[in-house]
Amino acid sequence: QVQLVESGGGLVQAGGSLRLSCAASGRTFSNYFMGWFRQAPGKEREFVAAIGSSGGPKDYADSVKGRFTISRDNAKNTVFLQMNSLKPEDTAIYYCAANFYSTIKRDLNGNYWGQGTQVTVSS
Repeated sequence: QVQLVESGGGLVQAGGSLRLSCAASGRTFSNYFMGWFRQAPGKEREFVAAIGSSGGPKDYADSVKGRFTISRDNAKNTVFLQMNSLKPEDTAIYYCAANFYSTIKRDLNGNYWGQGTQVTVSS
């Protein structure tokens, strides 16, 4: 298993940028599929981005494609989400996810989850 701790959230104006980090501990980090989900108030948790165990392939939700970039540094046991051109609609709690057997998008029940970091984008 793996434990995940997110950081980097905060308050930013529309059009600004944030970089989220997810630090992992436990089983070998490089063996995990990783990614991010988010949940806005009153809405269901939705997929944001995913990355393979070796750094690829990558997958993005259509709503963030071209604005967000997911990456990982296995030497530092960390996955990142670079968020550019932020919109108020991006306001949500962002959760890091990890899965040892499949992509985080395919095997939701098998995911490990971080506790989330709040991202708030003002108009």
